[in-house]
Amino acid sequence: MFTKPLAAAALGAAALVVALTGCSGSGEPAGSAPADSPSEDIKLCVYTHGDGGTFWSVVQKGAEDAAEAYGVMLDYQGSTNDSSRQASTIEAGISGGCDGIAASAPDPGAITDAMQAAADAGIPAITVNSGSEAFADLGAFTHVGQDEIVAGREAGTEFNEIGATKVLCVIHEAANSGLLDRCAGAAETFDGEVVDFNADQALADLTAAEAKVRAALEADPDIDAVFSVSADVATGSAMPAIAAVGRDIQVGTVDLSTDALAAISSGEIAFAIDQQQYAQGHLAVELLYLAVHDAIELGGGLPMYTGPALVTADNVEAVQASVDAGTR
Repeated sequence: MFTKPLAAAALGAAALVVALTGCSGSGEPAGSAPADSPSEDIKLCVYTHGDGGTFWSVVQKGAEDAAEAYGVMLDYQGSTNDSSRQASTIEAGISGGCDGIAASAPDPGAITDAMQAAADAGIPAITVNSGSEAFADLGAFTHVGQDEIVAGREAGTEFNEIGATKVLCVIHEAANSGLLDRCAGAAETFDGEVVDFNADQALADLTAAEAKVRAALEADPDIDAVFSVSADVATGSAMPAIAAVGRDIQVGTVDLSTDALAAISSGEIAFAIDQQQYAQGHLAVELLYLAVHDAIELGGGLPMYTGPALVTADNVEAVQASVDAGTR
């Protein structure tokens, strides 16, 4: 799991966020202000590579809830995995008056110039969701998200627990370094073999991805587990492919969806690694607010982790309640 220095930094910074956003004597969150206060003039911008689907809509809700709580303007935009579009959005945000910027960084090089322009303009920035290894190079003061290697290690350990021997790791965005890290992390802790499998653009065509996964399973009868690094691909492609080949193949995934939770409840998915994306959106706005309003930069130059959290049949009912509320 976490190395001790990183874990301590992450937990300590998270505790400070809680303290700073706790109740003050006036009943308002400390450091926040009522809606008619000058904080309304603060514009915070969250620009991700997201597509607005089941995962990213929860990130957005977290950001919107935090913006409402702090009485600030929020510009939230996803780029649907288009790195050049994301870079252009960041550049437009700089000229459009962003006081703080949070950006995901699955392809850090694609947004380096844009993020450097934000730094040159004196705009506080963080990375969110992806970019834990590159945030400092992008001029961000911290990263909020999940260390993908650590998440993968958790998955590898779980595959050991369920007795798998050979895992097909299905990657749905070939250029996303974080997804590759999930597979690499699983290979570190898994006692058997992890085979990386490119199902690029799977989210755009789950049926086509199903055919690819089915072909891979048919070609290698030794594969007895699938690690889908997307919940939507797990339920929309991997599970139908497994049903088609008619073998007993275990499934693990990353992130949550209504279908994935139902599959965990029914035993069709063994586990999910949850990075708790509501917290990513919420903390992104909180951290930027504190940086802009109070000149407080949290994290101590290290990432602040929101996961991994493990979801299995043992705790799926409790997790479902949070999903129903839109906060997980």
